Amino acid sequence: MTVCIDNAQHPFIIDSGAHFSIVARNYLENHFSNWENQLFPTKAKNFSSASGNMTSIGTIIKAIIIPHRKGNIRLNPEFVVLDDAHIQGFLLGTDYQRIYGIDIYNNPIEELMNEFREGQFCTTLTSKQKLSLLKMLRKNRPAFAIGEEPLGKIRVHDIELYLDGERPYPPMLRRPPYPEILVTRKKIEKHINELLNMDVIRKIGHNEIVEMTTPVLITWNDGKSRMCGDFRALNNYTKADRYPIPRIPHALDKLEKARYITKMDCTKGFCQNGVKPNSMKLLIIICHMGIYEYTRMPFGIKNAPAHFQRMMDTTFQEEILEGSMVVYIDDIIIYSETWEDYVQYIDRVLSKYIPINLKISLKKCNFGQQELLALGHKVAGLSLEIDQNKVAAVLQKPVPRNIK
Repeated sequence: MTVCIDNAQHPFIIDSGAHFSIVARNYLENHFSNWENQLFPTKAKNFSSASGNMTSIGTIIKAIIIPHRKGNIRLNPEFVVLDDAHIQGFLLGTDYQRIYGIDIYNNPIEELMNEFREGQFCTTLTSKQKLSLLKMLRKNRPAFAIGEEPLGKIRVHDIELYLDGERPYPPMLRRPPYPEILVTRKKIEKHINELLNMDVIRKIGHNEIVEMTTPVLITWNDGKSRMCGDFRALNNYTKADRYPIPRIPHALDKLEKARYITKMDCTKGFCQNGVKPNSMKLLIIICHMGIYEYTRMPFGIKNAPAHFQRMMDTTFQEEILEGSMVVYIDDIIIYSETWEDYVQYIDRVLSKYIPINLKISLKKCNFGQQELLALGHKVAGLSLEIDQNKVAAVLQKPVPRNIK
């Protein structure tokens, strides 16, 4: 590269293998007058290189102007002047690369991919497509919950539950904890502590009056555990919310012309919904660790899907109606025939997540896919198939060999 020094153009090298910034004495003699009067003493006299040892006669500071399309960059590095070096121009070593934050290995795509490494990206995307997508994702970074970041809480949408019955509540709404084996107890303790850290539940104080309690269960799926309150009795006394939930096949039919598809999932979706104070008293769970109250909407409440679907339909009404987005409770699919529209649609959706403080789980996101698994189906434009993992047990069942 060429830089401007003292109103003249000079060769300039950025070398990641050089520990010091250097310039050769003979180069200064040939291109600068009165340079010896600008020398400063240096403590180190001998320097080694691949071609052998070299001797320093001092250091010199030069103001450098690096041309750039967004504006000239001005540096003032100090160069070691070597008596017997053979370098045409100035060499910037790692000493001043660190000071000025210069990284010659910096690759914007690799840097952004590292930031969003938890997400899944289509491997067939071009570098230009990846860069445009990643830049848009970085702009909307607050919409994602990455790693151990705190759970979001949806603004201005606290949920209220209504019971059919009146006080005093029936005995079936006041139940003791279920008996637990050791493995279950350990999992309950793990989940309780996680929910406490996420401010999803709080421990009931000794002097607080409790009118109903719900025992908890541990459910298993693919070796992973989930704690859920056994809210069946409460659900029987809760007034039903009849807001319609989309039928999955009808929703996925809209993707018939999709070329680029993204799937996103809200992080612990229901738990991002707040609950009004007068409804929290209904959401009290009990286990061997004590009594706890949900401050967010838990899994297992019959109206939770309807509440969440209504909130999502209201927030993304424009995108749903124009045919760029499918919403099924806390799962969303964004799709388009062209790349430019695809990136624009994701940008619009994420920009609406941020103001309401709804967080997306990045590790459950798929970007730029031409086919993916969503809502129990394999989606690929004109192709729509049942996910074989969902029917594997039936397919692998032995063929009946007798009448019984």
